[in-house]
Amino acid sequence: MDYAAIELVVAEGVAVITLNRPEKLNAFNALMTKETIDALKRTGRDHAVRTVVITGAGRGFSAGQDLADVAGRGDDFSIAEHLRAGYNRIVTLITTMEKPVIAGVNGVAAGAGCGIALACDLRICSAKASFIQAFSRVGLIPDSGSTWTLTRLIGYARAYEMAVTADRISAEKALSWGMVNEVVPHEQLPEILMAWARQLACGPTVAYGLTKRAMYKALNSTLAEALEYEAQLQDIAGRTADNKEGVAAFLEKREPEFRGE
Repeated sequence: MDYAAIELVVAEGVAVITLNRPEKLNAFNALMTKETIDALKRTGRDHAVRTVVITGAGRGFSAGQDLADVAGRGDDFSIAEHLRAGYNRIVTLITTMEKPVIAGVNGVAAGAGCGIALACDLRICSAKASFIQAFSRVGLIPDSGSTWTLTRLIGYARAYEMAVTADRISAEKALSWGMVNEVVPHEQLPEILMAWARQLACGPTVAYGLTKRAMYKALNSTLAEALEYEAQLQDIAGRTADNKEGVAAFLEKREPEFRGE
């Protein structure tokens, strides 16, 4: 499928989804939302894809919702239905995809754009990146999963502060708060981002996916429940070809060659 509002490139086990409305700081309109959902579904199903990267074209990651796209929809426009049909599906596809998803945050990530970045498993940021929970500026609450992801990443007090002040959080502050994994010089972001992605694409993909499943489950589990779920998933991981290869490589004192199976 050809896309107009995003780009999708797959190579070396890595799928790169680029939000591509740079003149709007990659704000989401209906077309971009639809195409992002489609691209996430395709990459999630594609066994050749072992890591997914989401980034933005131009100066921004995503400024969130393109308000001009919804301003003319009339009084019967339901924000709830808009979220259920769009951002909720994007966040669910990212968080349930059993392979690593990396946000390459090249600039501002605001509103729903911030929520989508937070939904990814890892966030590698340019030193020029920033995060804004901009919803209160238009009299709304955080959405796109931010009330869940942000609170768990940085705690209630800081998350609430971001929500009610709508202040811009720099990449360095985001790193110190635990929101992101690494901040790199702006011009080096593409290179370092792809190094992360290629390394993960060479790893034991099934184990990565099961780890993601186990950790999300553990967020709302007792210790006893988490221990039992770990045992169940470890049984699955232990039957993979990658587990056999990993054990053989360890015993033979060589680097493993994982196939993601």
